[in-house]
Amino acid sequence: MKFKRILATVAALGASAVVLSGCALPYQSQVIKDTAITVAWNDIASEFNSASASGNNVSNSIVTYIANSGFNYYDETPALQKSEDFGTYEKVSDEPLTVKYTVNDNVKWSDGVDVDSADLLLSWVVGYGYFKNDDGTYLFQHAAPRDDLASKLPTLNGGTIQYEYDKAFVDWELNYGLGVSAHGTVMMAYPEITDPAEAKKKFIDAVTAGDTKWLQKVADVWNTGYQVTDATAADTDPAEGSKKYVFLSNGPYRVEEVVADDHVTLVANPLYAWGPSPKYERITIREIGDPTAAVQAVDNGDVQAASGQPTADLLALVKGLKNGSYAGGDEAAFEHVDLTFDNGGPFDPATYGGDEAKALAVRQAFLLSIPRDQILDNIIKPLNPDAQLRNALTVVPGSPNYDTVVAGNGSDFFGGTDAERVAKAKDLLASAGVKTPVTVKFWYPEGNVRRGQEFELIQANALQSGFNVVDTSEPDWLFTDPSVFPINPHDAVIFAWSSTSLAISGNDQMYGMDKDGNAKPSNFQHYKNQDVVDNLAALETETDPAKQAELQTTIEKSLFDDAASLPIFQFPGLTWWDNGVEGITPAPLSPNYFWNFWEWSPAAAAQ
Repeated sequence: MKFKRILATVAALGASAVVLSGCALPYQSQVIKDTAITVAWNDIASEFNSASASGNNVSNSIVTYIANSGFNYYDETPALQKSEDFGTYEKVSDEPLTVKYTVNDNVKWSDGVDVDSADLLLSWVVGYGYFKNDDGTYLFQHAAPRDDLASKLPTLNGGTIQYEYDKAFVDWELNYGLGVSAHGTVMMAYPEITDPAEAKKKFIDAVTAGDTKWLQKVADVWNTGYQVTDATAADTDPAEGSKKYVFLSNGPYRVEEVVADDHVTLVANPLYAWGPSPKYERITIREIGDPTAAVQAVDNGDVQAASGQPTADLLALVKGLKNGSYAGGDEAAFEHVDLTFDNGGPFDPATYGGDEAKALAVRQAFLLSIPRDQILDNIIKPLNPDAQLRNALTVVPGSPNYDTVVAGNGSDFFGGTDAERVAKAKDLLASAGVKTPVTVKFWYPEGNVRRGQEFELIQANALQSGFNVVDTSEPDWLFTDPSVFPINPHDAVIFAWSSTSLAISGNDQMYGMDKDGNAKPSNFQHYKNQDVVDNLAALETETDPAKQAELQTTIEKSLFDDAASLPIFQFPGLTWWDNGVEGITPAPLSPNYFWNFWEWSPAAAAQ
């Protein structure tokens, strides 16, 4: 499945609606003049290309989801819905697997330029890792490039792209989506180009000719040029704003204002005439890191909807809202700890003169020291008394293969009580001849209340096992940006992977390597195991459910045998909102309660 880290191909946006063709009714905007809604999230967008390695997080993708249209999206059930008011896609042939995507003629960017095959080609080039640098790294730093899936350039025609897969990829329907604009990216890279048509043509010509020298500037902009923390309405104006190309959108809204560490405001796009019409003229997303403060904000009327990582105290506050409603349930996200393999730290074999066995023993001991039972009992069970530890890294509890995978993946090595695991960790370190205490630089997103509680439990328990856990947290997830840290400076990190789809494949994003043996851009720990890569590849073409389970079990066994990561729990979700708003419907997949933003409306208007 596709994943995003919690602060995943960009999530698509749309819904069934009247299509502007033939005898269809003309588009009718349902935007209510002078209406606004303010909602809260625990972090704020700071990059407006959520497909890049540095931009691939939920906070960024929420804004791009609201601002843009796409070929499909998931509803709250979750079921995949096609957005044929935006465009269509189809499988042209099975051998070789060939697919075609077409954007409808009326779809435009917010500056009035047509969305067409140049934009589709840019998404294809970056998503399939078509160009590489001399050192083997990707020219365009996509969060999950798949240079092993499609190696032949596509054919273009107007608003259509058609391309072949190199293998019968089972999740082809979920593997491709539209991203940022081609003309905007090129014109930021080459300001002397002022004609969008020329920008598109030069980009297509450069891709066709393999002109990586010319494309380098385009890639630089695609990689980091969409990182913006402050922008006014004048900056974002699609006619003449200084940052207008950063904020081009092709959906119901466009970004109007960005204030660092505070909020992003989106305003209805006057050129939008396809797909479901939103109701609010403006949506503001406020950053409220403390969920307790987010409850108070809803209670005060400052915010109309919010979601947060709940605790027992938070749930009690939500239940006490005077004019509010709430909904809970498991989300398609799971908490886990990753260890870094190549930063010269305690989990890197190079630290022990290349002794793989000693490094493995230290990794195993540290993962054993994580007090999963305490975390579950103290933090999660007060919210969900039936919560259980998650014992798989690639399959979701409750899915058809979960029990089978857990039975054979070796996760039982990390089983037992917290006390038993501490004793086992101490024995491992002693047997390996490792001098204690072992210092571990540990990262969690600073300011995150629940993660702070988890860190304190981990730090105390690890000390008993022989580890001195040092807090190296910071709030900006800098280790995920390869332009800042090509190698993760932290020895251990704790965060959640949030699923954006129900795909069988996609775990190569976190645990895979490219064809040259380099870790994938979202493989932040630089875990490398060729057997895992090969089995992940085999899973992508396997249609037999029983064989899928075998491959998943084998992949997981490698991950647990290598002590690469340790899952802890499935996220309990909690969303609350003011009763003056209609249409808030939480969903398990990212972007969670934002999935149907076009249905949000003032209660009076909904009646």
